[in-house]
Amino acid sequence: MKFRSIPRTDLEVSLIGLGTMTWGEQNTEAEGHEQMDYALERGINLFDVAEMYPVPPRPETCHETERIMGTWFASRPGAREKVILATKVVGPGPHVTHVRPDARLDRKNIEAAIEGSLKRLQTDHIDLYQLHWPDRPVPLFGKRDYVEPESRDWTSIEETLEVLQDLKEAGKVRYFGLSNETPWGTMKFLQVAEQRGLPRMVTIQNSYNLLNRCFDGGLSEICHREDIRLLPYSPLAFGRLSGKYRHGARPEGARCTLWERFARYNGPNADAAIEEYCGIAEESGLDPAQMALAWVNSRPHVASNLIGATSMEQLRANIDSVDLELSPEVMSAIEEVHRRYPNPCP
Repeated sequence: MKFRSIPRTDLEVSLIGLGTMTWGEQNTEAEGHEQMDYALERGINLFDVAEMYPVPPRPETCHETERIMGTWFASRPGAREKVILATKVVGPGPHVTHVRPDARLDRKNIEAAIEGSLKRLQTDHIDLYQLHWPDRPVPLFGKRDYVEPESRDWTSIEETLEVLQDLKEAGKVRYFGLSNETPWGTMKFLQVAEQRGLPRMVTIQNSYNLLNRCFDGGLSEICHREDIRLLPYSPLAFGRLSGKYRHGARPEGARCTLWERFARYNGPNADAAIEEYCGIAEESGLDPAQMALAWVNSRPHVASNLIGATSMEQLRANIDSVDLELSPEVMSAIEEVHRRYPNPCP
């Protein structure tokens, strides 16, 4: 395994991180435990979860992923000390009212969220606590453009950071990160933290893959200049970049087969781009999924590439991407496709 440092912290994270949002829905508890055993054996030390997981979020399975991870910690003495544990608190939205009816990033909600996560995870602290998405209205989960909101009723960044400061002082959280955040939001969190001596965000977890490189338009410069690092999610675009959905295929048990709501990475330009990316891989004797992951791994602002898998075969292949170095010819071909089909799936 390879490791990268997160600036201004003592965190050395594995270049491949373990995503977990299928456990409790597509994966059983035993399968989640098997994945964690194997990931740890392969040198992965960053495990990423969230209070609302698994996905898709629904009342019947809410919190199951954290619970599964907690039972793994409890049954593997010493495992917790080997893992950099990251979880998230939900922001407001109609799809998470079952998590908390009035979910916000305010004191009441964050304090309730951290206590629930600590209990389910069977630990006394979180290494990286992330705001799953902003409290204010922003383009999320595939929406392309910002629209000025009619209401300004959202929790202030100052209040959010003050609560996080209390969690840090209480020893419940070591570091903090953002997720699904914009350039303005990222810089505002940094500005308020500096001005008021409050916790500084050290990571940002956004979607990032060959179909969605919007991060490179502004946030990558912030990473470079402000010592932030990206924890990319959906590096395979819901599996689309593996090629398994090509030509209308719908593999049994696959996420986009089971749930039509996972349409973020669909569309004619996406299909055309996927065909070209898969063609590059095939011509170069590469597995398309491993090529797509290796491209993410190569980016200097990435700290840990959060892979997800529903089978051990997928998990092994995804982790193996850490050893794949793409040739200059492959990288050039990828850039050419990106110029023709820039960010078809934001």
